[in-house]
Amino acid sequence: MRRDCARPGRRFQWHAVLLGATLAGCVEVPLQPKGEVFFDDFSEPDLAALRQANWSIRSAQGHPGIPGAQWGELGLDLIDDPQLPGNRMLRLRARTEGSVASTAQVQVCHLRRYFEGTYAARVRFTDDPVQGPKGDVVVQTFYAVAPLRFDFDPEYSELDWEYLPNGGWGDARTRLYGISWQTARIEPWLAFNQAHQEFSSMQGWHILLMQVAGGRVRMFLDGAEVAEAGGRNYPVVPMSINFSVWFSPGGLLPGTTSLRMYEQDVDWVLHARDQILSPAQVQSRVEQFRRDGIGYRDSIKPAATSLASPCNL
Repeated sequence: MRRDCARPGRRFQWHAVLLGATLAGCVEVPLQPKGEVFFDDFSEPDLAALRQANWSIRSAQGHPGIPGAQWGELGLDLIDDPQLPGNRMLRLRARTEGSVASTAQVQVCHLRRYFEGTYAARVRFTDDPVQGPKGDVVVQTFYAVAPLRFDFDPEYSELDWEYLPNGGWGDARTRLYGISWQTARIEPWLAFNQAHQEFSSMQGWHILLMQVAGGRVRMFLDGAEVAEAGGRNYPVVPMSINFSVWFSPGGLLPGTTSLRMYEQDVDWVLHARDQILSPAQVQSRVEQFRRDGIGYRDSIKPAATSLASPCNL
């Protein structure tokens, strides 16, 4: 076992609070071999550097979101953390004035090579637009996905966190979905998945974690397990890691052309290949990277055959 304790210093203590550590004592973390890992805390200086770190920015129109609306880098930025000097974050922002032409959505994708192991990210969800009236069916996400090549593709794989602050899809309640997918048909829509829903506001920062191993997907919200899936809802092929903000078709606020903008922030993302890390172990790993001054690490070995990594779903 290794004992991680709060040490003097504002930076460590602040991040320990944000990551869920108990500063009153120490966190016991079982030692585990440090295998292949991908970590990014979005300290890149600009979008060009983000692309050099193997992130793609979606430009292709299509599902999900408003049909015909644009996707692009207009709503993407790397910003200084207003609450912690020296920290940086990825900001995603979607905007609309109620028409297809005025709607801009955003998605970023990392390489399609992630399968079993642990996925985790620290994200900030928002309930209210930063500008304009509230009410659009907007979706804020963190997920892993493989392409849906055709209707009911048996190799389609997706693990999803989706936040709907204004409800939608036949239910007006605010909620967070945790979903493990089997397959789907886009038009007309028919999906096979196992979903968990948290019916409460998720305004603010959260750590979203998924463990994928042994035919089971376990999902954790801020350190607490909230869902488990398996069987046909277990992924079968490597996936990309994605973040996106988009508007649901048919869900735009009627009767107004005012500009509305919704945003989501990402502090860091981590994948540990073939390692099942607890929330405390993920916390410890991220803190170690930051103590060592490591803002980006990618030790994931390339597959023998590289897979296309489209950023379009």
